[in-house]
Amino acid sequence: MSATGSLSARLFQFPAVAAPFAILAALAVSAALPRAAHAWGDEGHRMVNRLAASSLPTDVPEFLRSKDAIAEIEYLGPEPDRWRSQAESELVSAQAPEHFIDLELADALGGTLPHKRFDFEAKAYAAGQNPAKIGLQPWEATEVWERLKVALREYRKLSAEHKETREVEAAALFYAGWLGHYVGDAAQPLHTTVQYNGWTGPNPNGYTTERKIHWQFEGDFVKANEHTLDADARTKLTAPHAIDGDIFDQYMLYIRHTATYVEKVYQLEKAGGFVGEGSRESREFTADRLAAGASMLRDMIYTAWIESAKPIPVPNYGM
Repeated sequence: MSATGSLSARLFQFPAVAAPFAILAALAVSAALPRAAHAWGDEGHRMVNRLAASSLPTDVPEFLRSKDAIAEIEYLGPEPDRWRSQAESELVSAQAPEHFIDLELADALGGTLPHKRFDFEAKAYAAGQNPAKIGLQPWEATEVWERLKVALREYRKLSAEHKETREVEAAALFYAGWLGHYVGDAAQPLHTTVQYNGWTGPNPNGYTTERKIHWQFEGDFVKANEHTLDADARTKLTAPHAIDGDIFDQYMLYIRHTATYVEKVYQLEKAGGFVGEGSRESREFTADRLAAGASMLRDMIYTAWIESAKPIPVPNYGM
């Protein structure tokens, strides 16, 4: 599916757990438990970044598409998870909420989500909620994307002046790879919900309540089927294109579409779909999610390149 302007035509309906009583029940449980440590694991994040970088349009600069660039962007896919060691406790505390957003809790605040991180945090605190418990995923992804756009703007400037671009190329590659981690996270349904690692609250369908589904799906299963999933995901990539409209709004539509698959993950787990080779259905589903992340990342990098050509708006300072 496309994560661009055409996505805005989709209607988003979250599973029944979004009812107010279920939100409160799930919040009470999830607030007391630590979030899952990683998304997709090393293999999945590398795959998302590699597929994205290797499918960039040819009008993107060569330094972003070369063999070395693809290898660098791929390596950086798991980078933010490397920052999650307890040896760096302050770093872990600060950036752990940037890997997820629990949409049930975010939407319970009412109204639209602010585009700016601090405005969202102020809204959450005003409602008596801790924004770190809700998650900061879309704000982090948008901010890293804007860093990439700035670097590409500087690349254009230096190139036009016939100056050395090696340093800014390195910066852009880092931002592209860093961005890929969060875009990959947002393709994993369990990074969008309070039901991130075992069902909480009303459970009429008898989904697992054990706290192992998250890593079983994105870690063990992906690692066990890495080569098959890589080949299948490559065939599922969408056609490259620039993203229309506001990047935060489009990214939120991407996250919300991912969230429609939360129950599907639990259904597949219940059927034994994430054990060993799983089933054809579970492999197809996982490849679809990895391809969605890679397609969105590729299109965000491409959009950053297109947007970097636009002049910087001149502030009016209230005049």
